[in-house]
Amino acid sequence: MTGMSVRPYWELRFDADGDVDTRQRDRLLEQAAQQELTDLVVFSHGWNNTRTMATRLYDRFFAPFPGLLGEAGPARPGYVGVVWPSMRFADESLGGLPREQAPGAPPGLDADTHRALDLVFPGRQQIVARLAELLAERPERPVALDEFAVLLRGLVRVRGMSGGAGDVADTDAEPDEDGVPAMFGEDVTEVCERFAAALTEARGKTDAEDRAVFDSGLGGLWDGAHELLRQGTYYVMKRRAGTVGREGLGPVLGALAALRPAPRLHLVGHSFGGRLVSFALTGMAEGATVASVTLLQGAFSHYAFAERLPHAADRGGVLHDAPRRVSGPVVSCHSRHDTALGLLYPVASRVSWDDASLLPGDIRWGAMGYDGVRAVADCPRLELAEALDGPFPDGGCVSVDVSEVVRHGVPPAGAHSDICHEELARVVLRAGRIGAG
Repeated sequence: MTGMSVRPYWELRFDADGDVDTRQRDRLLEQAAQQELTDLVVFSHGWNNTRTMATRLYDRFFAPFPGLLGEAGPARPGYVGVVWPSMRFADESLGGLPREQAPGAPPGLDADTHRALDLVFPGRQQIVARLAELLAERPERPVALDEFAVLLRGLVRVRGMSGGAGDVADTDAEPDEDGVPAMFGEDVTEVCERFAAALTEARGKTDAEDRAVFDSGLGGLWDGAHELLRQGTYYVMKRRAGTVGREGLGPVLGALAALRPAPRLHLVGHSFGGRLVSFALTGMAEGATVASVTLLQGAFSHYAFAERLPHAADRGGVLHDAPRRVSGPVVSCHSRHDTALGLLYPVASRVSWDDASLLPGDIRWGAMGYDGVRAVADCPRLELAEALDGPFPDGGCVSVDVSEVVRHGVPPAGAHSDICHEELARVVLRAGRIGAG
């Protein structure tokens, strides 16, 4: 592909069901075998609206690799960018860059986000239009919030709320260990209050300002409703990432592992892309392995790899067997500056039958990209300097605190997308021992 910072580079495009573009897959398999690559780095984006946006992310992240590896080194790497149907709300910063927002913009959905929702939820444009109308009008009627909740459930097609289990019609992904989040089933006023409080926390407002939001009546709760829509959309993306990983990328990785000679495979995933590449491990052919996995601000449970859940000792995390398909380390890069995962993810992930505290310090519903891997034995916790300059673990789960560099962004996502740093490229190379000779 012209214009990329690295070569050879291939794109792999998947639809929402995990079906791959077969021409791209076949080209990758044929050319990777011909070029006798030593290593192949496969990167999946998280929430990005377009192929162009995803490609720009890959171009920026991969840019340091040639300089770090050197032209005369032993590695002959190739690069793959995964493109799958996800979305980002346009009011979020991208790659640590400030978001673009017109001064005095009216409340509600901006035009770019509205268009993205129409694309992600085909056939449900009328629902999206009414949700946008309610967010713009912010009516002072409790029944309007109730309507908003009903419309949102229709948009994401949540089923089976009774009993705390269910799924969305958009994917066939396995449900996480704790079922459908409470945000789809509890009283919508309470849910919007929680999201409004989390947004206030993310923006660093004082207690006085916080009270002012709730003293303003229902109007202030529409900020929480806007976040509820965002998180409802991301719930669908979360499930979709699992499907694309297991049904789509996993079989392609198995085919790559069967090449002779086969390149060493290194998976990198940002946000829900971390979930995607992790689920891809479960979809590979029996006996196939990858050399390393690096998760950048992974937007899924920090207990995903646990053999036993701390709150349910009879069960393991949804991906507890996945690390066995990795011959090297599974690295979780996390940052305390990621407010999308530190403050909003716990509220959005909590299920209806749980009465645990939410804010602050609700670790049961924590995300891997905020505080690393949890409840996994012998999982080192490294500072970034240790990961870059000290001995790097050669296997198992590893947590690396990258708060030193992943720190720039604006609410509500904070530093969630601030991942294009040479230091993180070096973590990928060290985890995979790419170019180590």
